[in-house]
Amino acid sequence: MPRVLSTMLLCFASLMAHATSSNQHDFTTPAEIAHFRTTPSYADTLAYLQRLQLTAPGLIRVETFGTTPEGRPMTVVIASADGTFDPMAARKAGKPVVLVQAGIHPGEIEGKDAGLMLLRDIAIEHKFPHVLDHLVLVYIPVFSVDGHENSSPYNRINQNGPQSMGFRGQSQYLNLNRDYVKADAPEMRAWLKLWQRWLPDFLIDVHTTDGADYQYDLTWYTEDAHKLDPAIDAWQRDALVDHALPAYEKRGHLASIYLEFKNGRDPRKGIENFGSGPRFSTGYAALQNRPALLIETHMLKPYATRVRASYDLVELMLEQIDRDPAALLRATAKADADTIARAHDAQPRVALTFKLDPRSTPFDLKGFAFTTTHSDISNSLWIQYHPTRPQTYSIDNWNGLLPDVSITPPAAYAIPTQWTAIIDKLDAHGIHYRRIERPLTIHARGYQLDEPKWMAKPFEGHLMVRDVVMHDVTRDVTLPAGSVIVPMDQRAANVAIELLEPQAPDSLLRWGYLDTIFEAKEYGEPRVLEKLAHDMLAKRPALRTEFEQKLHDDPAFAANAEARLEFFFERSPWYAVQQVGAYPVLRLDAVQLQALMPNQ
Repeated sequence: MPRVLSTMLLCFASLMAHATSSNQHDFTTPAEIAHFRTTPSYADTLAYLQRLQLTAPGLIRVETFGTTPEGRPMTVVIASADGTFDPMAARKAGKPVVLVQAGIHPGEIEGKDAGLMLLRDIAIEHKFPHVLDHLVLVYIPVFSVDGHENSSPYNRINQNGPQSMGFRGQSQYLNLNRDYVKADAPEMRAWLKLWQRWLPDFLIDVHTTDGADYQYDLTWYTEDAHKLDPAIDAWQRDALVDHALPAYEKRGHLASIYLEFKNGRDPRKGIENFGSGPRFSTGYAALQNRPALLIETHMLKPYATRVRASYDLVELMLEQIDRDPAALLRATAKADADTIARAHDAQPRVALTFKLDPRSTPFDLKGFAFTTTHSDISNSLWIQYHPTRPQTYSIDNWNGLLPDVSITPPAAYAIPTQWTAIIDKLDAHGIHYRRIERPLTIHARGYQLDEPKWMAKPFEGHLMVRDVVMHDVTRDVTLPAGSVIVPMDQRAANVAIELLEPQAPDSLLRWGYLDTIFEAKEYGEPRVLEKLAHDMLAKRPALRTEFEQKLHDDPAFAANAEARLEFFFERSPWYAVQQVGAYPVLRLDAVQLQALMPNQ
């Protein structure tokens, strides 16, 4: 080999070794390297996290907590200043657990890139040396992994970058942020196990908003006070509103409460509550007696601005919790204790649905000037914003909620063992119950559900029950061996109530898991029903009056021969024995619970 070439090769090898050594110590994130034009793939994200773990093994641990429908691992990062990587150790040390999740809608992925930067700055740069001293961070960089990998420049038409974004649904086309209660998706069932294992004290869920244009780089949402234990509401207001948000704005950001406009074509008409419920992350956390923060960066701001906005608010919330961890632990402990104690109150009331408070409060919207013109295409108004012309509007804020439909919970629910779909959901949510060992006949309260009406089209894979006429009834029921008794003196009682009370917005009944109770399995031939109807009319004069009145009031019924015969069949013992509309979940009082579970 010529001497010159040999020397050149040695120099090249030396340069490559130096570059490799330098790269090992370079923790610039993939998004930073790309100047935030792009966001890394899942493989590159995991590779970066593995490098962090290898470099700071006493502070960061990377784990798998589930598998997606397409076979990808679901990854969670545990971060702690002293290597507290286990939930039991965290509880023993009196450290609150903070769960931060990104990418439940993976086109809205700021939380992933902000999280990589924040972990780097804590573990490698030591920029915030004490922020994890008194808490444990549980971080999900990408919740909907399959959706994240289904990336395209055309997934989010409303959004300003990055160049390619994940898809809103996971690979089975389920929206995970509508799945918390029904838990259809494998990803959600894995998340519920992670939740039950760690039982976080605070949840942060990072998103990107759609909607109007305005000056704020970030909006935020917490559940209304009426949905929360007072201790949780008080902690949220103090930690977020009184401390973290003022510090956040001192870093140069502009933040607002979540902006749901009453009229998308005219922001001056005011804002209202977007209607969060238990199917959403913050609504589910409320059922679990936990505070939660929804972060919504503004879709039209540059991606770098949105990542930094997420980074700063998450970091400041961690600072606030680390500064006074006992305050958060006291709030969550009190909320759990209040829920358990409620089971022994005389007449406790639990709100199932909420309505908008008719009273508004003034709100100064820091928006932009806009014009509206008539569109020949849509034959409607076309709003166009002018972001070079900031303008503040005084508008009405109808974000407040009031309890609407409320119930008095039973001492316990009883579920016959054959209703496995219900029991499986109790298991998914970690709700405690006991099984009876032998058949028992009880006289208990329950519901009779009639006149069901379904939505016109499917939603999240279900044709939801829109409306039903409900009557309180008592009935004698024989519970087979293996039937379950669900006592309400448990911290997850609110989740059980949401699942089992049919009028709750995300009940199993509403989602269509119990549609078979509305189906009659036996039927009558017309010739047989003709004779039945004549016999019933002859014996029951009041029935004739009812029949004639319905003929008069309902022309469609009067014109339908089959419906006219069904009128009589449905009022006969042949129909009644099928128990159509008999809701299978029973409500037990304290005396019945004690009789069924004497050692409860």
